[in-house]
Amino acid sequence: MTDTDTGSTPVVIDGGDRACVRLLLELRGRLAVLPAGTIVHLIAADPAAPLDLAAWCHMTGHVYLGPVPPPYGDTPTYGLRVAVAPRPTQPDSPWRPRT
Repeated sequence: MTDTDTGSTPVVIDGGDRACVRLLLELRGRLAVLPAGTIVHLIAADPAAPLDLAAWCHMTGHVYLGPVPPPYGDTPTYGLRVAVAPRPTQPDSPWRPRT
């Protein structure tokens, strides 16, 4: 299930109540196997998620699309578009660029 501007259904990732590090580690792994241009809806209860996601997407090259209406319940949901060539981050620190 991908959306590469063809009207397909977004990929849904349920981040649950994971905080920043665990959420970004899981997200990085899941995005790594998706084709460029795929739209992802991330469900995340962490109140810092919109700030963390926007900064992480800016750093890695993925596109942060912002909040989307939560069709999956009341938990906030955020949209992302997978980058063509995302910039890598350190294996255990997804918020630090790989040097």
